Amino acid sequence: MTLFTSNNVLVPIDFSKEAHQALVDTLTFVKDPAKLHVLYVLRPLEPTEPGTVWQTVDNKTRIDHIKATFDKEFPDEAYQQVKFAVKVGNPGAEIIDYSEHNAIDLIVIPSRGRTGLSRFLLGSVAERVVRFSHCPVLVLRK
Repeated sequence: MTLFTSNNVLVPIDFSKEAHQALVDTLTFVKDPAKLHVLYVLRPLEPTEPGTVWQTVDNKTRIDHIKATFDKEFPDEAYQQVKFAVKVGNPGAEIIDYSEHNAIDLIVIPSRGRTGLSRFLLGSVAERVVRFSHCPVLVLRK
């Protein structure tokens, strides 16, 4: 029996150094890119943002930009075989919803390790995912 299953693994990313390393390490662990899901969550556009007001930015444009960035950041063939998705919404809620709808067995999420006031005010996506996830969550600390 293994401690962690590698059948359906989700790695939420934000293109940070920690997320990049988490994805590389998880692909090494899983070995089969077809079993790996990668999720990027965009925060919703605010109605008062200039791009929204002048109708120069919309969710489709933002999603296309994120997909192009993923292809640029991870050009290897193995990363082209992973299931990459972009959602718009609250990061914690979207990660949990995605994991439930795709029968994810394990979530591997990096943590920035915020403490004190910044953690209290900003919260922690990793903490929310651990608290409400239906499956095991592996939090990678720096």
